[in-house]
Amino acid sequence: MPGTLSTASANSQNHPPSIYSTTRSVFPPAPVFTLDTFSNRDFIVKEFVETLSDSAVPPNRKSGQTNQSNVFDPKPLIRSFEHALNRMSDLSGDLELRENELSGAVRRAEAQHTANVQNLGRKLEQIVDSFNRLDASLNSDDYDSGGNAVVKIGERLEELDRERQRALDAKFLIQCWMEVSERGELYLLEDIRRQGSGEGKVRCAHIARQLSKISQRLDPESWGHANGNGKLVNGINGVYASDYDRKRRHYNTRELIEKFLETLEKDLLKSFDDFYRRQNFEGMRECANVLYDFNAGASVIAAFVNQHDFFIQRSQLITDDIGGDAETWDRLADPDAEPPGVESTLQSLVNEVKMVMQEESIIIKRAFPYSDQVLGKFLQRVFQQSIQQRLEMVLEKANTISSLAFLRSLQAARSCLSALIDDLKAHGLTEHPEPASPQIAIILDQQFDDLFVPYFVGSSYIEREKRNLEELYSSLLFKFTIFHSRKRKIPTTFMKSLAKSGSEMLASARDAYVERLDSSDLAPAQKAMLLRVAGLKDTESAKTQTEIEVTEQDGVLSVDNAKRMMKWLAEAVGRGLELSGGHETAKDVSALLNLLLANMGDIYIETSLDSANELAASQETTKNEPDLSYLISLRSAISILHLMNTCIRAVLIPLAQANVTIRRDMEKTSTQAMDRMEEKVNSIMQRSIDVAIAWVSKLLGRQSKMEFRPRDDALSGGGAWLEQLQTQTCQSIYSFLTRFHNLALTALSPSPNLTSLLTELAINFRTLLLEHFKKFQVNAAGGIMVTKDISKYIELLRSWDLDPSFNPSFEVLTEIGNLFVIGPEALKERLRGKGGVGGAWDRADMRAYVLRREDAGSVGVQSVLSAL
Repeated sequence: MPGTLSTASANSQNHPPSIYSTTRSVFPPAPVFTLDTFSNRDFIVKEFVETLSDSAVPPNRKSGQTNQSNVFDPKPLIRSFEHALNRMSDLSGDLELRENELSGAVRRAEAQHTANVQNLGRKLEQIVDSFNRLDASLNSDDYDSGGNAVVKIGERLEELDRERQRALDAKFLIQCWMEVSERGELYLLEDIRRQGSGEGKVRCAHIARQLSKISQRLDPESWGHANGNGKLVNGINGVYASDYDRKRRHYNTRELIEKFLETLEKDLLKSFDDFYRRQNFEGMRECANVLYDFNAGASVIAAFVNQHDFFIQRSQLITDDIGGDAETWDRLADPDAEPPGVESTLQSLVNEVKMVMQEESIIIKRAFPYSDQVLGKFLQRVFQQSIQQRLEMVLEKANTISSLAFLRSLQAARSCLSALIDDLKAHGLTEHPEPASPQIAIILDQQFDDLFVPYFVGSSYIEREKRNLEELYSSLLFKFTIFHSRKRKIPTTFMKSLAKSGSEMLASARDAYVERLDSSDLAPAQKAMLLRVAGLKDTESAKTQTEIEVTEQDGVLSVDNAKRMMKWLAEAVGRGLELSGGHETAKDVSALLNLLLANMGDIYIETSLDSANELAASQETTKNEPDLSYLISLRSAISILHLMNTCIRAVLIPLAQANVTIRRDMEKTSTQAMDRMEEKVNSIMQRSIDVAIAWVSKLLGRQSKMEFRPRDDALSGGGAWLEQLQTQTCQSIYSFLTRFHNLALTALSPSPNLTSLLTELAINFRTLLLEHFKKFQVNAAGGIMVTKDISKYIELLRSWDLDPSFNPSFEVLTEIGNLFVIGPEALKERLRGKGGVGGAWDRADMRAYVLRREDAGSVGVQSVLSAL
């Protein structure tokens, strides 16, 4: 191809290299390219062809004049493409040659690989065969060959090694004994001790103990035992029994060995303390492990516990005063206030103990191989020294406030410490919280029980609860007892005999309360609280009972006071269940039941019922209208009685379920008390009925004989008498029974008791009316008044909540009125048509009323009477 070609590198990586000659030529230079041109990943065929085309056009033609026409000349392109084809043909040949070389190399590598694989396969088969032969040899049944022989040889070698080690130890022990017995020295052991390794110190301790045993057998004189001649010697001073012994021995081996052990123990304790201060737990563990062989680790445990900062700081703070302000202690002693919780310094101690135990348990776990034993000693010291002393101080302070403050403080402290025990058990006292070990759990339970044993010995706890409730109840009921004791001094022989036992009981309770207030062992704060509950100003007012001002309200039952008493009892029961643990629950609730029945039942409810009963009895013979205001007290009495019965049946008796005997006694006692109080309520109701009937009977007896038989002049005077709706007697009875009904409704409210009371009163009232209208002569005009009175009575009775069985009585009363107003013929027809009043009343009973008609002697009425 014409022209001279020159080589050059490509200008960029994006286009194939194009090199042009620097010498002038007629034809444009041909492009030069290699295999790298086509192997470039940015190679594009279109760009390659465009480059060949551009290189084939001469430069003068590219910049020719525009006025000349451009004629296409294909020759440069043909020459350029021919040159490219030739060059590509040469490159194809070179590429084929390289491919052949690489294929040969691949074939040679494959042959070598196949040979290597076959060689390795043969070697693997040889290894497997060797392994199978060895395995068969080891599993042979022949005892003296194969694996059994290897095992036997191994065991024998181990035995020989042990015997060799024992021999070396025996040799060393003999050397040590000869050294201490003949020269009075322990240099061999001292050398091992000075090495400082934990294993060496353990070995020193073991050898020293063995030397001590050898000394007891070979040198009994050092131990104060009999020598070979049967004489006692003083081994301490080194005095021997014979000249032979004096020549043979010159040293007290016991003293030397014990002195070495003491030195070794002190060194170990000092090392342990140094390691502890540097927090080197591995060193602490080695020392603790060695010291365990001396006295089961007692010395190192004591050193660890006694030098702990917690006990040192707490021993300085144990004399601190009990915290809490006066208001907090007042709330603690106030039976109506919620208890403030655990005392602040005790709570602070518990929080600190929780943190210290969780932190120190990690150290103990890492520093002691026998961590449970150390942890148990640490816990014992914490509870017996710190917690117990603080608990005693808190309870002593609370006891100087009041018995209730002591009981509440005891409950709060036990609850707080119980939560601490549960938390320590759940935490496990390790760096990874998990349940505590059984040994630690037992120690925690034992320490917790030991803290509170002095407060629950025998019946001491329940006696405190009873004394506290007795004081509170006596204070609350003090004015009540004063009021009724004065009221029962009315000089009535019958009343005195009736209320003798009740007066004695009130006097006994009042005197016991005054004696308690005057007691020297009663704390001033508690005395002030009891006086506040009683509503008194000072103790002198309690002593001079005649000077105490009481009102009618002080002698009235109060449901609020009963609720306070029940609240105090419920707090005591709940506290007892929490503190006693259920061991003596049946006996405790039985004692509280008797206390409740004595105070709320006998002193409070029954005293009020007896007073109401006395008032009811005194109204039976009164000449004026009876005062039935005592009925109002029944409402409070019944409400309190129901409240107390509910508490006994729902709370106290179920708690004694475990003890059948005590539960039956409680049921019997409570049933008897309830029956007795219910009988008194029934007695009051019955007396009230008798009083009402007696007064109604008096009112009926005051009715004029001529009231139902007006004279002719009254009739001729006009119709003024007809304008009267009822007689004066009827209006008085209506007003009285309406007041009685309102009082009964207030006292009993709508209930079966109210229905029974009103029904019985209505029956007695009906009987009075039936007898009353038999006594009056009634004329035609008077019959109208009779019907008006009876209508008013029926209206009154219908407004009451009566038993349905009383309904026929309304017809009976209506018919009685009709008997006085209808004529003879109508009377005959009515008797013939009904044959009595619905069967509720026999016709013969009507005869007495028909006879009281003014026209009873007429022919018509006589015919009716003959029919009756």
